[in-house]
Amino acid sequence: MTFPVTVDRDEDGVWIVECPSIPGCVSQGSTKAKALENIREAIKLCLEVRSERGMPLTVETCQVEVKA
Repeated sequence: MTFPVTVDRDEDGVWIVECPSIPGCVSQGSTKAKALENIREAIKLCLEVRSERGMPLTVETCQVEVKA
């Protein structure tokens, strides 16, 4: 399975990665590569927990246009 993720860097230089289609699925790392490795594990664990609890595995995401 493939999931889109957002990648950002905080003021301390830590890489923050989030999977918008899985609420609360966030991870981090000292390098971008480590953060992406960590989000892969976080996604697996989040999917397991959501499945065990009978929750939908993902939520719908979409893009909206905003005119400036």
